[in-house]
Amino acid sequence: MTSESVSTDPGRFEPVTPPDEGIRAQAEARQLQLTKPAGSLGRLETLACWAAACQGVCPPAPFARARVVVFAGDHGVARTGVSAYPPEVTAQMVANFVGGGAAVNALANRAGAGVRVVDLSVDGDTDPSVSAFKIRRSSGAIDREDALTHEETLKAIEAGRSIADSEIDSGADLLIAGDMGIGNTTPATVLIAALTDTEPVAAVGRGTGVDDAGWIRKTAAIRDALRRARPVVRDTVALLRTVSGADLAAMAGFLAQASARRTPVILDGVVVTAAAMVAEELAPGARAWWLAGHRSTEPAHTIALKHLQLDPLLELDMRLGEGSGAVTALPILQAAVATLAEMATFAEAGVSTRDAEDGSETRTDSGTGTDSAADTAG
Repeated sequence: MTSESVSTDPGRFEPVTPPDEGIRAQAEARQLQLTKPAGSLGRLETLACWAAACQGVCPPAPFARARVVVFAGDHGVARTGVSAYPPEVTAQMVANFVGGGAAVNALANRAGAGVRVVDLSVDGDTDPSVSAFKIRRSSGAIDREDALTHEETLKAIEAGRSIADSEIDSGADLLIAGDMGIGNTTPATVLIAALTDTEPVAAVGRGTGVDDAGWIRKTAAIRDALRRARPVVRDTVALLRTVSGADLAAMAGFLAQASARRTPVILDGVVVTAAAMVAEELAPGARAWWLAGHRSTEPAHTIALKHLQLDPLLELDMRLGEGSGAVTALPILQAAVATLAEMATFAEAGVSTRDAEDGSETRTDSGTGTDSAADTAG
C-alpha cells in the first residue's frame, strides 16, 4: 500500500488488511519440519510465524531497517505536580536524543535500529531538524481544559500519518513509537481508563516516581479529566481533543497508518499503548500488526494490554518510555525470525525423527514429513 491511499480526512482510515493468514499457515507448517521437537522453541515459533505473515513471505527475512520515532510533547497538567520532574526536562531530553545520549539511543544502537525524535508540542524551542511537525507549545491542562482544538487534533493525527509514511517510504520494515514528555502518563492513563471504563485508583501509577502526595495529586487530576472525557468517549477525535495531547494524537495516527501500510510495530509502554488503543478505534484491526514489547510497572499498561489482547515479550519492570522497552525486545523478534529462516529441515539435514512410543526411527521424505519427538534435541 502506498501513501496515495491515505484518506483526505486525517481522522478516517481505510479498513486495515490483516497479516497474510496463508503465509502464517505455511510458516506453521515449516516449524514442524525444522530440526527440533514441535513447539520446543515456545513463543519464538509464534513470533516467527507472525513476522512471516506480516512480511507476506515464508521464510521471513530479518528486519533490516527498524526505526524508532520518539514523539515529544509537554502537557499543561504537568504544572500541577503530577510528575517527579519539572516540565523543562522535556526539551532538555529532546536535545539529548538528538545528541545520541539517551537510553533509547544506546539500546537502538545495540539492536541495529535508527532513532528519530519529533517535537509535536514541546514547551520550548527545539532544533529545527525535529520541529517541522510542531503543533503548539504544550497541550492544555486536561483536568480543566481541552488538550487541543479540533483543528490541532486533526493536524496532529495527520502529522503522525505523514511521519509513518515518510519512514515506510524510506525503507523502514518495522516501526517503534517512543514517547518523551513530562507528565505524559497522566493523559495516557486517562485515555486508557476512559476506553476501558476503569476507575482512576485502579489505573494510576507512579510515572517518573512521584511520592505519595504526588500520587494523590495525579489521581485527582486523572479523576477530573475522566469526568471531561466520558461524554466524548465514543467520538475518537473528540476524545483526543479533550484529554490527550499533540504527541499522543500524532502517535495514534502513526500507529494506525503503520497498520494501514502493512508495516509491523513493536509497542512500548503505557503512553504508546494508550495511543495504540486510540489507533485501534481509528482503524479497527490495526492491532493485528502490533507486538507488545514489554509490560511496564504502570497499572494502566496492563489494563491496556489486556484490552488489546496483546501478551508482552518482556517483564523487566521498565518504566522509562522513549521506546526503550520495545527496542529491547527487538533482538528477540530477530532471533525468532532467524530460527524459522535459517534452521535446516529434517530432510535437508538428514536427521531422523523418532517415534516417542515405540522407539522406531523414521526419516522424513523430501521436506514434507512432520514427524518429531521430544528427544530430538537431546
